[in-house]
Amino acid sequence: MNIKELGAAVQQIATEKGISPEKVFSAIEAAIAAAYKKEYRKRGEVIRAKFDSKTGGLKFWQVKTVVDPEQVRIIEEEEVTETETKEAPRARFEKREEPEDEGELLPRYNADRHIFLEEAKDIKKDAEIGEELEFPLESHSDFGRIAAQTAKQVVLQNIRDAERASVQEEFAGRQGEIVSGIIQRFDRGNVYVDLGRAIGVMFQGDGIQGEHYRVGERMRFYVATVQQDVRHPGIVLSRSHSKFVSKLFELEVPEIAEGIVEIKQVAREPGSRSKIAVSSKEEGVDPVGSAVGQRGTRVMAVTNELGNEKIDIIEWSDDPAKFIANAISPAKTKLVEILGHHEARILVPEDQLSLAIGKGGQNVRLAAKLTGWKIDVRSQSNPDEAQDGGVAAIVSSEEEVKE
Repeated sequence: MNIKELGAAVQQIATEKGISPEKVFSAIEAAIAAAYKKEYRKRGEVIRAKFDSKTGGLKFWQVKTVVDPEQVRIIEEEEVTETETKEAPRARFEKREEPEDEGELLPRYNADRHIFLEEAKDIKKDAEIGEELEFPLESHSDFGRIAAQTAKQVVLQNIRDAERASVQEEFAGRQGEIVSGIIQRFDRGNVYVDLGRAIGVMFQGDGIQGEHYRVGERMRFYVATVQQDVRHPGIVLSRSHSKFVSKLFELEVPEIAEGIVEIKQVAREPGSRSKIAVSSKEEGVDPVGSAVGQRGTRVMAVTNELGNEKIDIIEWSDDPAKFIANAISPAKTKLVEILGHHEARILVPEDQLSLAIGKGGQNVRLAAKLTGWKIDVRSQSNPDEAQDGGVAAIVSSEEEVKE
């Protein structure tokens, strides 16, 4: 075997798949062991192979696990003809022989892969229950067509598994971050995005309302979750998540990225409007001014990324009355009455009433979501009259309105 050519091939595969060369070699060894077992050994045996990277030689072992006779079921097999054994799977025959015991059954003893403790100690004096003993086997390098095909399938599957594990590990550490990807295709309203080494999916409800996506377009996405799946890592993306706004501001505002300015709360109706509450950890730093930027450049960059979604930036306060007054911005508030039970009444000038409530009650709704308070907006000139759309119930700041 040409060691240099094999080493170069392994390195190339490892680089292309983003996995370590050791995992590629492990896949090759598992494939060779599967081919050896297919050609020369019994179906129930556990075979391992080891490739010598210096000489190119191969060594094989049968592996048996040390068991206690009292902790396994020993089933006496009936005599069957060679034809019967070949035609009927061994597992089916043994299942017929299992006693119908009540409760959980002990593991079934298999002579091909188990060895009793007493016998194991004759081979290795300090052998213990659960330990694996290796028995050297005769080396072979010639394999039939079926065995070779088995080896090919095993090596491909193992490399795919290693690649999936590598992608899973990489993106698990990026959950809650922003990634850039190219829109690849659409399926039943879901958008599939090429992230380089993996494909992410943005479900229909996670896109921004009114936003149109085109194949080949590069966009930013928020990594909502990374789920382990049998076939592929489920990298779930979102552009409607409230934290997508927070992360975009981290990219655009150095003070937020450095922790000088903190985003305390976000309330969002994707594609339409958002409110964010910011505070400063250092005296003399204006949190609202930092987030807005000179001539609004920073907030405009975020707005453009979100499809011209309007963003209100307000200053966070420990004082509920002051925070609620800020949250109703851009309307000017005359009085905030704290009524108890996390309810507040806001009185505004008559000419500010429609601005405070917003179109369809959106402004007061977002203010309630941002503060966590039930807010009732009324006119200063007529405080006893409830306004149409002027009341917004308490809504979690993490919920997102999807209409």
